[in-house]
Amino acid sequence: MKFKKHIISAATTSTLVLGLSLTAPASAGLLKAAVADWTGGAVMCEIIHQIVENEMGHKVKRIVMPSGPNVQAGIRAGDIDYACENWPSYNANNATNIKEYGGDGSVAKLADSGVVGVSGYYVPRYMVEGADAPAPELKTWENMNQYADLFKTLESGDKGRLIGCPVAAWECADTERAEKLGLNYAVTELGSEAAHWAEMQAAFKRKEAFIAYAWEPHWIHAALDLVPVELPPHSDTDWPATGWANDVTFNYGSPKLAEENPEVAELISNFRLTNDMQAPLILAVDVDGKDVEDVVVEWMAANEDTWKAWLPK
Repeated sequence: MKFKKHIISAATTSTLVLGLSLTAPASAGLLKAAVADWTGGAVMCEIIHQIVENEMGHKVKRIVMPSGPNVQAGIRAGDIDYACENWPSYNANNATNIKEYGGDGSVAKLADSGVVGVSGYYVPRYMVEGADAPAPELKTWENMNQYADLFKTLESGDKGRLIGCPVAAWECADTERAEKLGLNYAVTELGSEAAHWAEMQAAFKRKEAFIAYAWEPHWIHAALDLVPVELPPHSDTDWPATGWANDVTFNYGSPKLAEENPEVAELISNFRLTNDMQAPLILAVDVDGKDVEDVVVEWMAANEDTWKAWLPK
């Protein structure tokens, strides 16, 4: 992802989540927002940021930090006012902090974001279809061990290589899933979304065997012809020995937001960005190489009727 301004380093984040004061003191016109470490969430929040700044007269301090528990810790500490696109399957701490998930209410679910996510493991279609397909029966997790040798690398040793979630903080539990399901696979985490997609694209171009985590909506499914490998149906009780649930994502933040900045809370409550609306924005950043802020400026200029309907009445 490409960002140009209003950025606080990840090092600064460590002080934020400990509840220490920000470099800039809080003020009535200043809001602090987490920047997601995947492009869809970052683009979604940037739309909100620009409306809050350009239409509502506030300043937004954008805080770059790993997604997951640290964001909710920052909200609880009063260092973050809002964040975007919480995927429930990736945020086990929702059950501790968010009332709708059984938590104490120290983090507020502000409103559904509009994006509904699907996650799982995928292989290239050339692996499973066609006369020369090397793994024609690779339909579900139950067939994965049958073809583990196809996915072996020097890195994985005598196991197949599974390209898991790129970021540990996303709490995908890929290694634990493999162990619980008895899969003869070693999990690789590549450390960033950009590295993850680059690895998949390079292997696809060489027509190599790979099995990798991915989600929808995402441009990768337009760039590569991928087929899902079915996992056991999602179960909260059996997780992570299951697949992910379909995620009705939501924007979230401080319970004090509605009291201290009711017009911002109303904007976020009205906001909806669907899968179809988000996908081309992700494409513009990750494939076309545009900056997130520039992409959002262009989108807002072309979609005034959409975002103006979200403004407080």
